[in-house]
Amino acid sequence: MFTDSQRFASANHQDDIAVLDVGDGENRFPLSSITAVERHLDEIQAGPSQALVTTAGGKFDTNALDIEWVVTHYVRMAWHVGRVQSLLTRILTFPLPTVAAVSGHACGAGAMFAVAHDSRIMRSDRGYLCFPEVDFGLPFMPGTAALIRAKPDHRTAITAMTSGHRYGGTEARAHGLVDRTAPADGVLDTALEVATPLLGKDPDTLGTIKATIFASAVTALGQLQGWTGSRHPARRRPLSMSALVA
Repeated sequence: MFTDSQRFASANHQDDIAVLDVGDGENRFPLSSITAVERHLDEIQAGPSQALVTTAGGKFDTNALDIEWVVTHYVRMAWHVGRVQSLLTRILTFPLPTVAAVSGHACGAGAMFAVAHDSRIMRSDRGYLCFPEVDFGLPFMPGTAALIRAKPDHRTAITAMTSGHRYGGTEARAHGLVDRTAPADGVLDTALEVATPLLGKDPDTLGTIKATIFASAVTALGQLQGWTGSRHPARRRPLSMSALVA
C-alpha cells in the first residue's frame, strides 16, 4: 500500500491479528497502491483475523497524495480522490478493531489514513503527524475535513487543518491525535498490545456501530462536493516533502 513501484503492501498474521505492512518507501497514494491495500483488506475481512494493525518501515509511515501522479493524470483527479476517500471510509468503518502503528512521518492523506483507525500508536522520539494541505494550496474536501473533525477534539482539528502544524509523538498524544507513544522498536508491539483485548468482537455488529458513530463523516466521504478541479496542482506554490520533514 502507499508504496513506490518497487515496494508493495504485504500482510501477515500474529496470532489472531492481521498486520498490514504498507511498505518502506515514501508511501504515497498512486492507484496501484490503493488497489493493493484494498485487495489485502478483502482477504483480511474474509479470513479469520479478529483485529487489524497497519504499519510501515522507513522514514515515512504514510505520506500525502502522490503529487507527481496528480499532475500527470489531472483529468482523473476527481476519480482518484474518490478512490482515496473510499479507502478512508473502509478503514473508518472496518468491521474489526483497527490500530495504526505510526513509526515514521504521517502527512496529509497519510495522516488521514492513520486518523481513520480506531487507535493510533506513534513513535515517541521522532516523526511528525501533520495535515500540510494549507501549505500546498489544497483545500480540504468536506469528507476529509469531516473525518479529521470526527477524531481529535474540535479545537485540535481546526488548528491542525488551518496551520499545517507538525505534531511530534508526545504533542500528538497530548492533543488526542494519537492514543499512545512508544520507542521506535516498540511501536508495533504496543499496537498489538492495544488490539489484543479487543479480539472476539462480532464483525457485523462492530462495523454497524462504527458506521453509525461516524455517519456524518461516512456520508461526506462518499461525495465529492467542493471539488472543482479549477486549480491545477502544477500551478500552485510548490512545497517539497523535504521541507515538511526537515
